[in-house]
Amino acid sequence: MPRTELADFLRTRRARLTPADVGVPAGQRRRTPGLRRDEVARLAHMSVDYYTRLEQARGPRPSSRILDTLAEALHLSWAERTHLFRLAGADATPLTGPVRRVRPHVTAMLHRIPGTAALVTDATYSAIAWNPLAEALLEGLRDEPNLARRHFLRIGPDENSATEAFGPIAAARLRAASARYPDDEPLSRLLTELFASSDEFRGLWGTHPVHAPGHRRKVLAHPELGRLRVNCDVLPIEEDDQQLVLVTADPGSPAAEVFARLPERDGS
Repeated sequence: MPRTELADFLRTRRARLTPADVGVPAGQRRRTPGLRRDEVARLAHMSVDYYTRLEQARGPRPSSRILDTLAEALHLSWAERTHLFRLAGADATPLTGPVRRVRPHVTAMLHRIPGTAALVTDATYSAIAWNPLAEALLEGLRDEPNLARRHFLRIGPDENSATEAFGPIAAARLRAASARYPDDEPLSRLLTELFASSDEFRGLWGTHPVHAPGHRRKVLAHPELGRLRVNCDVLPIEEDDQQLVLVTADPGSPAAEVFARLPERDGS
């Protein structure tokens, strides 16, 4: 195990995080950027002495369980997590469930895209971050953030009528997620609910649908705003098995006029 490389890697990942990134109080003025060692140790459920020895290249070979908790505490991407295990001389354990945390720079980006409703969905099609325009368009997003449940159980406005039906797209993504995360309880509960309550979902599941993210046109049927013809572009965030959804209107279109006058609301 290259202890020096592992120590350097841990220090760089600790230094890039802020207290706000991990939900801990900033406290008094800090002498160096990033989290303190004791904060990482607490987040990773280990002793400060053990974590300090890892950063000083004098610790023992960490177990897979320790590496998993470090990857979670340091908000490592899938590629970074794999690299951490490799440095420690261990085989990366498979992820037990979808990543349901959005990276801070991605969340910040959602609020810097003018005239665009932007949101991030996890592998179960739950919206886990969004900007004010997305919240205005997708009414009730805070109450029911899972787009698949909204569609198959007819919850909220029909925001998914489109030239290319949303149902097969959602079923394909959920089927792929179930293969990657067979032990994830929230996903299992969602699938059980959809199987029990949606004929459409049961029928689509049996066809083994496959779909890749990309561009499509769709019509948002909003109870207050009316029917809005928009563009929907989906970009994969592959390292976290998430998708960035961008909803835009053609310049000069009725939908663009609606977008321009929507009131500002607080995002997630």
